[in-house]
Amino acid sequence: MIGVRVKLTFPDELVREPIIARMVTELDIVPNIRRADVGEHSGWIICELDGDAATVDRALEWLRGEGVQVDLLGDVIES
Repeated sequence: MIGVRVKLTFPDELVREPIIARMVTELDIVPNIRRADVGEHSGWIICELDGDAATVDRALEWLRGEGVQVDLLGDVIES
């Protein structure tokens, strides 16, 4: 298992969408939300995404494909 800390920034059209819930269901990833600021028109979440390396990579690409801005915030954490 690995974990990666990321900042996810959601544009206006995605703020009300259950992106994190869909990611968990579709990709078998475990998010640990550390901080968040979600408003009416934009939002961001800092979280750790845990899973096997291939699953974490797929989750990051999936998020980008959904229109979420993904910024890596440090090294990969292996457990």
